[in-house]
Amino acid sequence: MEGKKAPAFTLPNAEGKKVSLKDFLGKKVVLYFYPKDMTSGCTREACDFRDEFPNFGKLDAVVIGISADPEEMHRKFKGKYDLPFELLSDTGKEVLEKYGVWKEKSMYGRKYMGIERTTFVIDGKGVVRKVFPKVKVAGHIEEVLKTLKEI
Repeated sequence: MEGKKAPAFTLPNAEGKKVSLKDFLGKKVVLYFYPKDMTSGCTREACDFRDEFPNFGKLDAVVIGISADPEEMHRKFKGKYDLPFELLSDTGKEVLEKYGVWKEKSMYGRKYMGIERTTFVIDGKGVVRKVFPKVKVAGHIEEVLKTLKEI
């Protein structure tokens, strides 16, 4: 997907307002897909983005998180951890599938469908410049900031 136009989408945010990728043309977008609100890895990732949020602004970048959780869960998650960026709900999983992050996973030998933690860095023209698949949370924000400085 690197070098290609990012798939367009419109999804509701935590307040139920529709947000589209095209709303951010002219800005760099860090689009991160994560499995579930209020879980340890996802909370750590969201808080890492929150803690470095001013640095994203300095690089003319916005941060958007997407999961399959409903808007109400996103509202609670944002409120509890004071998250300053958009969390979008893809309960129908259409965007998750467009971006190829809805995958078969395995835990304790049991197979199930879920979100593979993935981050996409999109430039101001809407082109995917970098994909971070199977993200390990530790050190990830630094990698994303380094990529943003290069584009």
